[in-house]
Amino acid sequence: MKTIEDITKYYGPQLAKAAFELGAIRLNPSNPFTWASGYRMPIYNDNRQFLAKASYRALICDAFADMLGALAFDPDNVAGTSTAGIPHATTLADRLHKPLSYIRSSSKDHGLGNQIEGLGRDGSYGGKKVVLIEDLISTGKSSLQAVDAIIKADGLVPYCLAIFTYGLDAATEAFEKVTPVCEPYTILSYPVMIKTAVEVGYISDREAETLHEWREAPFEWGINHGFEKVER
Repeated sequence: MKTIEDITKYYGPQLAKAAFELGAIRLNPSNPFTWASGYRMPIYNDNRQFLAKASYRALICDAFADMLGALAFDPDNVAGTSTAGIPHATTLADRLHKPLSYIRSSSKDHGLGNQIEGLGRDGSYGGKKVVLIEDLISTGKSSLQAVDAIIKADGLVPYCLAIFTYGLDAATEAFEKVTPVCEPYTILSYPVMIKTAVEVGYISDREAETLHEWREAPFEWGINHGFEKVER
């Protein structure tokens, strides 16, 4: 039987190459990107680019389905984070013939005021098992907001499956504090992404070292390399 490690080893490099092809992951240590926070970062991730190819959407769905098999978890509901997690949650829910829901970052300020859509009239998961589908785990904050919303709606959510993670300590620490436990798993990890980028010639070994350095202290990296934070 496949393990999570088997699955990530198989799908991770494929997904990394697809991400470089589509521009879903972009690496540029010499001319860093300005994130919304104003920090200059050598990496930019936009997993919405995977929507451009049916074959890559199917690859992501295959990986998520295999992950559920490895975890021996048969969810009653597939929940996607709004908005980037919704397409992949939809594909997976269709593959598994399961109900679909999606979670906003906050409740609507009009109408029924729902934060979660797809739960029906009573707005509850009714104690059923839920798998959360996320596109990216960065600091873990947005993912855990969705987890909290599912728990409050009487859902059992032991797993959060995502396409990619930066592997930041902040995310690990955030998930460790969740009660009941919700374990995060990703198709593509940061180390595999960097290793693949070197292998395909996207970055040099020296750039790879810089990118590993960034992960250790992402919010200090820019200033340490002469790239001041852009004040918004």
